[in-house]
Amino acid sequence: MKAAIIHDWLTGMRGGEKALEVLCELYPDAHIYTLLHKKGSVSAAIEGMSIKTSFVGGLPFSEKNYRCYLPLFPMAIERFDLKGYDLIISSSHCVANGVIPPPDSFHVSYTYTPMRYVWDLYNDYFGRERTGWLSGKVIGLFAHYLRMWDISSSARVDDFIAISNHVAKRIEKYYRRTSTVIYPPVDCGRFAVSRDIGDYYLVVSAFAPYKRVDLAIEAFNRLGLDLKVIGTGQDEKRLKRIAGKSIEFLGWLDPEALKGYYAGCRALIFPGEEDFGIVPLEAMASGRPVIAYAKGGILETVLPLGLPKGAPTGVFFREQTPESLIDAVRIFEKSAGRFDPARIREHALMFDRAIFKEKIHNHIERRYREFKGIDA
Repeated sequence: MKAAIIHDWLTGMRGGEKALEVLCELYPDAHIYTLLHKKGSVSAAIEGMSIKTSFVGGLPFSEKNYRCYLPLFPMAIERFDLKGYDLIISSSHCVANGVIPPPDSFHVSYTYTPMRYVWDLYNDYFGRERTGWLSGKVIGLFAHYLRMWDISSSARVDDFIAISNHVAKRIEKYYRRTSTVIYPPVDCGRFAVSRDIGDYYLVVSAFAPYKRVDLAIEAFNRLGLDLKVIGTGQDEKRLKRIAGKSIEFLGWLDPEALKGYYAGCRALIFPGEEDFGIVPLEAMASGRPVIAYAKGGILETVLPLGLPKGAPTGVFFREQTPESLIDAVRIFEKSAGRFDPARIREHALMFDRAIFKEKIHNHIERRYREFKGIDA
């Protein structure tokens, strides 16, 4: 069986790349096709694969400003020649699931979200304050076309796998397709519970607009409590400008250093709406509770205070405002003794990497055999 894996772009190790890494382990002889590849930006397991890129990687300033070329992404992804492949796995949050597969190949899409840039988060990425006048106008003109392309190209997928029930509902809404939910991998073995808990709260995030790191900064400016922020991204200058004395920016840390900050924080702050959210589970695998905005995939992973059964793993705030987050932090401070680190970690183990690996492999192999008419 000859396999190809299609991934939107390779510019860093985020949640999608952690799932991609497992797919590379399952299909080590597969070829990866991606819009662009910043060499050295992903794990050795991915870098060691045969990687083929599109013309987007050769465009000016594409490594940092590739989203400005969004109108060209459908053309780029459709130009990949996939003749001869039996199995095509798209790992997609943008256009990867829009490749043109040969008629006799089986195309399964592990979907992180339908193209967020032109659906519900369009203004977050391409509003007037986010882009230059010219690029904003060009992308605006193409937005309708991109939505129509996203819908029509979804018909090229034989089988959808969603990363959460939240995403499964969006796939059904936009594509009118059903999907199987398989939660993304969390490498729980990398994390451990510590008895040495510090006085700081923690944010671990890319500095993208929808992550709402600004919300956490505003809340902790008012609270005067220590907040450590781990991450980098397009909003870094703005976030540092609004941060007060109790906010410390640590940049993007290596895994070993990150592990220590997870284990030592009072709680993780998760102010954005995510389709799933691996970071909260990494914190929980370290035995630490999560204070999170109560919307999106986080509702499937965090057990809040007040449930009749089970040990709590976090606190929710219901409105995406500094005031609501401040109230949640104060509730947590009063209830901190109710959070058992060992039971929090036990809950996180339900999402462990090994479970994901087994589930997605069994699903892909079973559906491939069904498509090909091969007896089990």
